[in-house]
Amino acid sequence: MSAEEGGGADGSGGAAGVDGVADPASTARAEQAARRALDRRARRITAAIAAGICAAVLLLDRVFPPPLPRAGADGALVVLAADGTPLRTYPSRDGVWRVPVRLDAVSPLYVQALVGYEDRAFWQHPGVNPLALARAGWQWARNGRVVSGGSTLTMQVARLLEPPAPGARRSLATKLRQAVRAMQIEARLGKREILELYLNRAPMGGMVEGVEMASRAYLGKPARELSAGEAALLAVLPQAPSRLRPDRAPAAARAARDKLLARMQASGAWDAATVADARIETIIAQPIRAHWLAPLAAERLRQQARPAGAARGAAQSAARDAAGAAAPAGSAARATTERDASGREVLRTTLDAGIQRHLEQLLLDRLGSLPAHVSIAALVVENATLAVRGYAGSADFGDASRAAHVDMVRAVRSPGSTLKPFLYALALDEGLIHSESLLIDAPQDFGGYAPGNFQAAFSGPVSVSEALQRSLNVPAVDLLDRLGPARFAGTLRNAGLRLRMPGGAEPNLSLILGGGGTTLEELVGAYTAFARGGIAGRPRFVPDAPVVETRLMSPGAAFIVREILENGGKPDRPFNLDTAGIAWKTGTSFGFRDAWAVAVTDAYTVGVWVGRPDGTPNPGHFGANTSAPLVRDLMLALPRAVGAGPDAAAAAASAADAARGAAPDPARTTAPGSALPGSAPPGALVQRGAPPGVVAADICWPGGLAASQTEPALCRERRRAWTLDGATPPTLPDRLRSGGWTETLWIDRAHQRRLRPDCLRGGADGATHANAAALASSAVAAATPAAPERIDIPRWPTLLDPWLAPERRAPEAAWPWADGCRPDAPQRTLHIEGLDPGATLRPAPGKTAAVLALRAVGARASVVWLLDDRVVASAPAAQTVSIAVAEPGPHRLAAIDAEGRFATLAFRWQDGAR
Repeated sequence: MSAEEGGGADGSGGAAGVDGVADPASTARAEQAARRALDRRARRITAAIAAGICAAVLLLDRVFPPPLPRAGADGALVVLAADGTPLRTYPSRDGVWRVPVRLDAVSPLYVQALVGYEDRAFWQHPGVNPLALARAGWQWARNGRVVSGGSTLTMQVARLLEPPAPGARRSLATKLRQAVRAMQIEARLGKREILELYLNRAPMGGMVEGVEMASRAYLGKPARELSAGEAALLAVLPQAPSRLRPDRAPAAARAARDKLLARMQASGAWDAATVADARIETIIAQPIRAHWLAPLAAERLRQQARPAGAARGAAQSAARDAAGAAAPAGSAARATTERDASGREVLRTTLDAGIQRHLEQLLLDRLGSLPAHVSIAALVVENATLAVRGYAGSADFGDASRAAHVDMVRAVRSPGSTLKPFLYALALDEGLIHSESLLIDAPQDFGGYAPGNFQAAFSGPVSVSEALQRSLNVPAVDLLDRLGPARFAGTLRNAGLRLRMPGGAEPNLSLILGGGGTTLEELVGAYTAFARGGIAGRPRFVPDAPVVETRLMSPGAAFIVREILENGGKPDRPFNLDTAGIAWKTGTSFGFRDAWAVAVTDAYTVGVWVGRPDGTPNPGHFGANTSAPLVRDLMLALPRAVGAGPDAAAAAASAADAARGAAPDPARTTAPGSALPGSAPPGALVQRGAPPGVVAADICWPGGLAASQTEPALCRERRRAWTLDGATPPTLPDRLRSGGWTETLWIDRAHQRRLRPDCLRGGADGATHANAAALASSAVAAATPAAPERIDIPRWPTLLDPWLAPERRAPEAAWPWADGCRPDAPQRTLHIEGLDPGATLRPAPGKTAAVLALRAVGARASVVWLLDDRVVASAPAAQTVSIAVAEPGPHRLAAIDAEGRFATLAFRWQDGAR
């Protein structure tokens, strides 16, 4: 065999040379192939292990997720003003106080200080910072103690959400657990969400958590307004909340703040000027306490609120709320809470935080002038939207001695005289009166009910404008008696003002003087009609509440009554075009228990109540001297922007009525937050003028008709009045005497004598006297007999006779009777026995006053005695009364019986010095 043949056979394996030794190249290739196979196997194993680890991590992450806060899980609630300002905060179930805040609602200075102090790499790392952890571990190993934390903001959030046991806060296991949780949180939330969790949960001392609550509790301001010094102060506070509280340790807090300021300057985050200004700021922090606005309103809404997400039945409830008159009068639509970014429940209201602050401050300022145990309630409603902008159920929520936790906005109390404007408006719409109709302010008896005036004095003849402006009682009761108490109460109830009668009694004449109870909320809602063209509305407390409104009076009646309350109701006076012009009415309940004032402008309606919540009398405090000054100050402090002018409101209401055939419209409901149809936009200035149908006209007293419809001889007094729909109704019928407002007289003008028809011979066209013989023997017969003349003169209401001076009567009525023609019937006069006309009285020795024993001769039924137009006594006819006189000077005494008979006399009291 040749060498080539052996070599070929041996070389078939490719691994040996000619001498039987292995080939190095072949061996290398074999080893590389083996290594590649091994590497592939190793990578597969590694991938499997990694996949297993990842699966295990994901499984563990699912099984043990980070304890992220669940919306509303802690039971906390914040009630917010319309602009988002917190009004009242309700703590979580564990008693912690927080105010939710978004990142964009916090001062950027605070965010810069926080990130610069706690975690400069916050925006870059995945939840843990390896360099910071390595540095912290090295320092710990080297020094045997913790020198720097190494925790990121995300790790601190993990610690806040899952607090470690007290003894293991700084252990290595705790740090590792927080690192894992931090990465879990980073995988679920964005950086801004993580930062917001810290902003809302960082410990700030005591039971306060979060920068917003800390800013409001310590500094009295929202977090968006923090200065550089304040931002640095609150940024370092979570490191040692107990030791650095600015209200307890201002020196320590200042040192920690300045340390952070130095770091911010060194890092270049803040310039030297900013840091220098921040160092100058003193550490002044108020003790932690709840700084609440509208606490009783917040509590009311919290109790009525539906939880967020509770949609079941909400639609049906909203439909019921929109039913207007069918819903409970004065009830607020139920609010619905919602979730904030921090996971907290919030409840939004219509309240204006600025108005609320000023309202509460004004009430606090007035408390010093009020007796102990007296409280104040106030309500501010924006007319355009019916939104409640200010609400104070009590004057000082922290004063238990004044029953501060009793919400007097909702309490049922006697409204006093505050219902009188509604009565006059209804009478205007019924065509019974115009603004200058003649009314009687004199003692009257209405079936055993004999009301008096607040000042116990009477004025005799008064106009509607005077009676309403002066809040006279008798004219109002007289008018209510003619309209009907039940009808009046029903009209108010339909508009949301419900009058509760004591003991289930039926509406009666005492209603107009406060005989039925109502609430401040219902009263203010009804008063909005005077600024909204006669349409009353239910005050709205939450933005999504429907606008519920009902026509209470015509636009014309609303205008006339408002003009009376604001400008006196005089058409010849210029309009008050200033939007601050205030129409107001006061009221005082029996026994000085309740003092009221309600005021109306184009933009707002404001009501104030003052009294003791337990109903104890408060002598000397009544609507005019206690509540009226406060309601005026409140009105002047409100924004001047006009939400809805009466012209626009009246036009919208008139259009709606026209569409209904001018019939009274039912309760009207519009979309939540919408203004009255046709109203001016907020901020627009509306010039107020008389709506269609309201015209100024000249009228005459005592008949009350238009001057153009009255004979000149019958027009004793000419007045300028507001009339409605062209109606100039006559003076209300005389209760004591039938017939119209004219009286026929037969007179002998030549001799200025009065005659009787049966004393005439022939007719009225020149007949001679019947008793010629008697006349011939008289001195009058010396003259040629004159023909008797028939004339008509105006007749005043009988009850006004004691107040009518001779010049107000027709002069012929005062002429003496001709001899032989004197009426056989007795005159309608009385005689006062016990004092002579024109007498001058002097005190007895040692006395400073005189006591007169008087009797009214010829009286029937009861007799009312007046001294200088003030009621001083009331007694049965023929009974002697005692009247004391002590004030020097002239006096006027009058006695009036139940049938209008009267007697008057003048006398003088002269003290011992004269």
